[in-house]
Amino acid sequence: MVSVSEAMAMLAAQGDPARAAGMADYHKLPRRYLGVGNEAVNDLAQGWRQALTLDQRLELADGLWRSDVFEGRVAAAKLLTQARIRPSDDAAWDMICGWVPEFDSWAIADAAMMAGQRRIMADLTRLDRVEAWTRDPSHWVRRAAMVGTLGLTRLNHPSPAEDAARERVLGWAANYVRDPEWFIQKSVGWWLRDLSKHDPDRVRAFMAQNGRAMKPFARREAEKYLGRPDAPGLAVADSAD
Repeated sequence: MVSVSEAMAMLAAQGDPARAAGMADYHKLPRRYLGVGNEAVNDLAQGWRQALTLDQRLELADGLWRSDVFEGRVAAAKLLTQARIRPSDDAAWDMICGWVPEFDSWAIADAAMMAGQRRIMADLTRLDRVEAWTRDPSHWVRRAAMVGTLGLTRLNHPSPAEDAARERVLGWAANYVRDPEWFIQKSVGWWLRDLSKHDPDRVRAFMAQNGRAMKPFARREAEKYLGRPDAPGLAVADSAD
């Protein structure tokens, strides 16, 4: 078992004070930054994920999240970023949902929602819980509903259940298009952009109905790949920002 203090020491050993100062200036949030690069966080989290049982990973993830250190929270999310968690992923899903109300930056929220995507795709009935996020006062929580369901955009041949889930999220997106918050508009554009690589006609139909209500930058994002003959089936992984 790796304790929280041991894990934090391993992260700190990879830190760079100059990088940490730059991260603090960029994120502008009053938390501790160690200045650890993404690759180093990934490598450490992967090693812990492979070495620990699920219960041990959950305990470590909980402690790292509670540390409120930037890299600790990112590493906590990466401990639960796994396509299949057996015999049950209910505890991991509950933990991720417990983090959502604390989201305050895109980088931490996106790391957590990469884990959330796997849990949602493993059980689409979890969309009932996610739908409540779309009505939350926090734009970070509302945004999490879109980022957490990005897995639905990346299917070339969705099952009937997956297609229905995709349509459900497009309904949320249609309600979001008049939201003036930049991060909400960005999340809609991102979702549609990724969907356009696999189902461009559906995105064209959405834009015909809703495009005029979107901010210009979000429209450009959504339509980035439309009109390209190779758009269906592209597997490019783009950044959130």
